[in-house]
Amino acid sequence: MTKVNVTIDGNKYEVPGDITVLEACKQAGIDIPVLCYHPDLRAVGSCRICVVEVEGQRVYQPSCAYPVNDGMVINTNTKEVREARKAALELILSRHPQDCLKCERNTSCELQALAADFGMTDVYYSNVLPAFKTEAESGVIVREHEKCINCGRCVRACQEVQTVNALEYYKRGYEKIVLPTGGKKLHETTCTYCGQCINVCPTGALHENDETGKVWEWIEDPNLHVVIQTAPAIRVSIGEAMGLEPGYLSTEKMVGAIRKLGFDKVFDTDFTADLTIMEEGHEFLHRLKNGGTLPMVTSCSPGWIKFMETFYSDMIPNISTCKSPQQMFGALAKTYYPEKAGLDASKIKVVSIMPCTAKKYECNRPEMKSSGYQDVDVVLTTRELAKMMKVAGIDFEEIQTSKFDDPFGITTGAAAIFGSSGGVMEAALRTVYEVVTGETLPSVDFEGVRGLDGVKEATVRVGELDVNVAIANGLSNARKVLDKVKSGEANYHFIEIMCCPGGCIGGGGQPRPTSPEKRKARMEAIYCEDANMTLRKSHESPAIDTIYKEFLKEPLGEKSHHLLHTHYTKRDWNI
Repeated sequence: MTKVNVTIDGNKYEVPGDITVLEACKQAGIDIPVLCYHPDLRAVGSCRICVVEVEGQRVYQPSCAYPVNDGMVINTNTKEVREARKAALELILSRHPQDCLKCERNTSCELQALAADFGMTDVYYSNVLPAFKTEAESGVIVREHEKCINCGRCVRACQEVQTVNALEYYKRGYEKIVLPTGGKKLHETTCTYCGQCINVCPTGALHENDETGKVWEWIEDPNLHVVIQTAPAIRVSIGEAMGLEPGYLSTEKMVGAIRKLGFDKVFDTDFTADLTIMEEGHEFLHRLKNGGTLPMVTSCSPGWIKFMETFYSDMIPNISTCKSPQQMFGALAKTYYPEKAGLDASKIKVVSIMPCTAKKYECNRPEMKSSGYQDVDVVLTTRELAKMMKVAGIDFEEIQTSKFDDPFGITTGAAAIFGSSGGVMEAALRTVYEVVTGETLPSVDFEGVRGLDGVKEATVRVGELDVNVAIANGLSNARKVLDKVKSGEANYHFIEIMCCPGGCIGGGGQPRPTSPEKRKARMEAIYCEDANMTLRKSHESPAIDTIYKEFLKEPLGEKSHHLLHTHYTKRDWNI
């Protein structure tokens, strides 16, 4: 890679020639304030908070979007540069509410942090607020538009990373605003509820619908039996939400902390991730042997499902009919569990802890009532669980550890890796290979499907068949894979798609701010959990063996089909 020489604040540095001034300054140990910039998004330099002086240029340049060149001289800390940044920040604050104590992002707001860093105790300009009502009709994502600072992060995430186009700019200049496409409510657009807009929003303008109050009421009701399930990715992110290092693997601390909140039982969604592999693996083999629709596409990610129902409805037959692990758990928690525990199913409340905002949408889909009740009653994000723990005064680092409860507490490493892109595919291949060949895998680690690349492809020998697989994370990458299938360019047998970048580790309900480095740390912790487990294949779980013997009878059987499988709906995207 070509190197160039630059001078920053009087010191000379050799840096890569293809980076921005912001990145060069970071390499030099200089922290430039940013607001519209986000490491996951295309830089646009619109907020002007990151401006620097580049000698020879007539005006200050946004460091996030300005490339370095050989011989460049950069000044980052002159009085004039500091004043220019402060003026830009004052203009933003002049159109922003000042009621920080009542804001969902209080103490975690990037705008608030910048104001503190700049020592902003007063704003020169009058505080003139736009008149907008809070929008919460979707029940998933709440828009408090008066808190929007027009940084454009949500628009870029929605349009470029996810290609959903549910958000766009209206008007120009001082009147420019971000609104749902077509001027409609968010739930009337193509929104998949993936929550990536929330993850990149620097203020409280976008956040999930907080349902912790409802859960506290249930916990305190002696007439209810409240159980909780935690998704695979939560164990590598809840510690981060509680102030520990990204990727901190906290399985038993997490269970101990949740138990302190007062839930009657603490269960592991990994149990039904193993069950998903049994059902989905057998479904895949059935399609292979009987001329079923191929490629088969995984169905664990509800944001992805809504995306496919909206934009690729002609490929609905390709989607696995399996419910997600969350919804399989809900169906069993209100049928198998009360039967086994001698409980009244009508008194059971199922709370899910998910890394995903779209799971809130999924649990309210009309199809998700196969138990005779709403299978999952409420979904809380990682962030909402952290709120509950903080309200309860839990010291997460010092909490007494605990283990998951039976019968949904015995799980495998195959289930744990569901939390990372490629994990569902790898877990399925571990089982499908041994079911088909009757042989033990020489190695359970399918390295070719791992990693954070947007699209991964591999060919795996299963018996006499070469199985072509593809893995995509992020909806723009999903489009690439599906378009190759539709054009005949690709001949895949099995496809895993996760809605969010990196998979569930990068979900819309995970701790903020996100970054590639944090997703990498979470992913590494997920695979560490898998490697340290005694059982690493779903079909070897004694708990899975028991539930089939006692209740479900067989994969793809009548009871399994009723409780664990579903159907999908073509949606009109031309709205």
